[in-house]
Amino acid sequence: PAVALLVAHHRGFSMADPTYDFDYFVLGAGSGGVRSARIAGTHGAKVAVAECSALGGTCVNVGCVPKKLMTYGAHYAHDFHDAKAYGWNVEEPTLDWMRFIEAKNKEILRLNGIYERLLNNAGVTIMRGKASFVDAHTISVEGDKTYTAKYILIAVGGWPFIPEFPGKELGITSNEAFFLPELPKRALIVGGGYIAVEFANIFSGYGSKVTQIYRGDLWLRGFDDDLRTHLKTQYDEQGIDVRFNCNVAKLEKTPTGTLATLTDGSTLEVDCVMFATGRAPRTENLGLEKAGVKIDERGAVIVDEALRTNVEHIYACGDVVDKICLTPVAIAEGHCLADTLFGGKPRKTDYSDVPTAVFSNPNIGTCGPTETEARKLYGEVDIYRTSFRGMKHTLTGRQEKMMMKLIVDPKTDKVVALHMCGDAAGEVIQLAGVAIKAGATKAHFDSTIGVHPTAAEELVTMRSKV
Repeated sequence: PAVALLVAHHRGFSMADPTYDFDYFVLGAGSGGVRSARIAGTHGAKVAVAECSALGGTCVNVGCVPKKLMTYGAHYAHDFHDAKAYGWNVEEPTLDWMRFIEAKNKEILRLNGIYERLLNNAGVTIMRGKASFVDAHTISVEGDKTYTAKYILIAVGGWPFIPEFPGKELGITSNEAFFLPELPKRALIVGGGYIAVEFANIFSGYGSKVTQIYRGDLWLRGFDDDLRTHLKTQYDEQGIDVRFNCNVAKLEKTPTGTLATLTDGSTLEVDCVMFATGRAPRTENLGLEKAGVKIDERGAVIVDEALRTNVEHIYACGDVVDKICLTPVAIAEGHCLADTLFGGKPRKTDYSDVPTAVFSNPNIGTCGPTETEARKLYGEVDIYRTSFRGMKHTLTGRQEKMMMKLIVDPKTDKVVALHMCGDAAGEVIQLAGVAIKAGATKAHFDSTIGVHPTAAEELVTMRSKV
């Protein structure tokens, strides 16, 4: 006991309260929940995590990871075509869709196993089944056995939804899109967020005839306007039929597919209608009312800046709260909570200058405020922008163009934002995010020697303001 006390103290967490079964009970084994449970376990806490589906949550199973694999696969259509310009004689490629799906599923199973080992190695008890509150300190798993915990984390994530209209049952969401038994020849993508944009690219790249509709004036709301308009021209160039101010009025089954009647009066017969029209916090049937936890009108758990709910010992993180719904953010939140509660290192998640990517074709990479937001924050700003065809496509003849945009606060010379669209933008933006976070100035960018010949060197050679 004395040794255990010493070890626990060294790890930053004092001995467990014997009145509870666990120090920390986590509902949901997605990105945020797994990280928080694992780190709490390494700090010496007695931890349990309950999950009713596969370990890893949305990101690993029906989100970031399989989506990125599908994006890689979709891009091969361009690569086969472009190879001819570089001297390669490429036979007309054929697609074995199910071979890819099976390979993708195998990789996801491997990752599920890694998550299980990480939790086991941290001493976390894994419970399989749906968890819900009995009271503020008690959790039931599958309505069977109950467990008490001193601290509880709600990390159940979100779930895609389809709006109400006649025939909605004929549509699918991203959840089902990852397991389609065959590639649809004709696909209708409904929505204008990053998931819709990415799947339009995926299906088109694999050979589907794709129509994407969005109810608003311009897709990717919340992104910089130059990015939004630039990507639209790139999708037009690729033959993706993108329509704005348009939505689904009804869906009907036909002998040869699904007939979509759109709000502009037109009709469209397709083989698959995928809705990427938003995700809702997965708080139904959690018994939150029994614990006294408050949620907002969307069903998101209400938390303060420390991710604490209105019940002092209950916390929430990830897509179930109304903050930034990104996997790395959920991971950061979960880690902060574990360090704060059990590691003796109280800290809060920093939501400023979060770099992110959209895996469209071409990619989008963005960090910092949009131009509109920057003008509200800083007043006058300096804009540096360029658009050009990448070196690779001088031979292929493809009209794909890159766009880069720096936003600078002239009072401090700091680069406050970078927005780019082009090959490897998702990779470039990660390191650019470090520079912006560190407060790099335009003078720092200008004094950095470019790497030649690369597209990224444009970031340090832009001199003329727009």
